[in-house]
Amino acid sequence: MLVDGVAAERISALDRGLAYGDGLFESIRLVGTAAPLWTRHMQRLLEGCSRLRIPSPDPALLWREALQVSRDMPQSVVRFTITRGAGERGYALPVSPRPTRVVAAFVPPPVTAAAYAQGVRLRVCNIRLAEQPLLAGIKHLNRLEQVLARAEWDDPAIVEGVLLDTCERVISATMANLFAVVDGELLTPALDRCGVAGVARAEVLAVCPQARTGELTLAMLRGASEVFLSSSVRGIVPVHSLGDCSYAPGATTRQLQQHWCNLGFSMEQGG
Repeated sequence: MLVDGVAAERISALDRGLAYGDGLFESIRLVGTAAPLWTRHMQRLLEGCSRLRIPSPDPALLWREALQVSRDMPQSVVRFTITRGAGERGYALPVSPRPTRVVAAFVPPPVTAAAYAQGVRLRVCNIRLAEQPLLAGIKHLNRLEQVLARAEWDDPAIVEGVLLDTCERVISATMANLFAVVDGELLTPALDRCGVAGVARAEVLAVCPQARTGELTLAMLRGASEVFLSSSVRGIVPVHSLGDCSYAPGATTRQLQQHWCNLGFSMEQGG
């Protein structure tokens, strides 16, 4: 782990990322020294910095530090955390902010071959995502909604939870974006009001120009012929059930899983 380029595990107690969640993060999957979705991660990070008015980090510096912390790891997830840095008490922006940069490498979370082949089980979360268009799409540090959503279940058979907004529109899963084939059309929720615009989602939309972003209701999701999750860390994961609804991985899911393999990612992680 590096903090501002120095091996360390601590930041200032006055850091605004700790005090206010004033910052952003990216979790980037590396295969050896390759990061197939690097460009998309950097685009989102720089867009987020622009929106939050945080001075942008140098992508070349981030790449060097990513390689440093993941050295000798055949597969890793490198997390960049960028905060506005330490500041005086209060919400007012520092006149001359000095961002804090934390770079850390972790072993990828386990995803079984069975999950990729047969799919995973989902539930619908009770918590609803609040709407804030200014923050929609970016990966800011405030993940309390996701934390509380994940606290709703402890059944190990349930892998993910579906998140809705306050208007009962499907938005995403707690740690992934969601796609559904509805009446033969590939559809993913619009994220202009809330939610995180994942880089894996962007990759799917790029390779599937026929896909549409729009409103997805719970009834539409339950009636879909095919449902899958997209995540830059876990890849393309089919959904086999949502409550009493069952699905089977279809042609679209399989084609996108193959695309993920072609990018260089493994279809089995850690067991």
